[in-house]
Amino acid sequence: MTFAEKLMELRRQKGWSQEELGDKLGVTRQTVSKWELGSTTPEMEKLAAMSDLFGITTDELIKGKAPEKTDPENLGIAFEKKQRFSGGEFKSERKWRGIPIVHVSLNGCARGIIAIGPAAKGIIAIGLASMGIVSIGLVSLGIIAIGMFFALGAFSTSITSVGIIAVGDIAVGVFSCGAIGVGWLSFGAISVGQYVFGGYASGTIALGGVADGIIAFGDEVSGEITLTPPITAEEFRAIVIERLPDTPKFIVDLFSWLAENMNINNVSIQ
Repeated sequence: MTFAEKLMELRRQKGWSQEELGDKLGVTRQTVSKWELGSTTPEMEKLAAMSDLFGITTDELIKGKAPEKTDPENLGIAFEKKQRFSGGEFKSERKWRGIPIVHVSLNGCARGIIAIGPAAKGIIAIGLASMGIVSIGLVSLGIIAIGMFFALGAFSTSITSVGIIAVGDIAVGVFSCGAIGVGWLSFGAISVGQYVFGGYASGTIALGGVADGIIAFGDEVSGEITLTPPITAEEFRAIVIERLPDTPKFIVDLFSWLAENMNINNVSIQ
């Protein structure tokens, strides 16, 4: 396609007359007509103005076709191809304060908002050894820590668990529940703390098959005040309030209910 043919095609696509195109380029209708007839050609200044006007390159305008795209490889330029997962590692391009949003490493330490690897550190960390706000691993440290063998966190659960709320075979925490439970409020087969319930319970208020405490309730009891089944919740509550008036109300209610239900169900915790 010649320049004259290309110009006529572009003008008609825009729906312009020769006079309208001339006005936009600052020339007369007759000049545009001569360009389209091929009797004259515009100077470079007008060619540049036309390429801007039609939104094409001057090559497309003059030659009538788009320039061929050059393959960078043919120019001998080496371009690194980005691989999303290479060498057992992935790092997201998006970052927060210089830390990848996601970092997965199968060979070493992963550090990201979400980190997954043998060793992982992040807001959410998953690994053999992990540390994060939410942490999951064989050994886990976090605000919420879930571990296979050991977990330390505000809320923790593992075979061995330490936290404010601890659940595990061995649980140590303010609130603990486990085969062995140690805490301010503790439940377990063996339970030690201030307010405890279990097969063997030792604490300020202790309920269990074997119980030892200031107030001890169970089958085999020792302590200052010893109680054995049956007993009502009201009776147990009155004893606690009289002997330990500073006991939190929810503890009084909970242990009164537990004591009474041990009787109702004829349960002796061993």
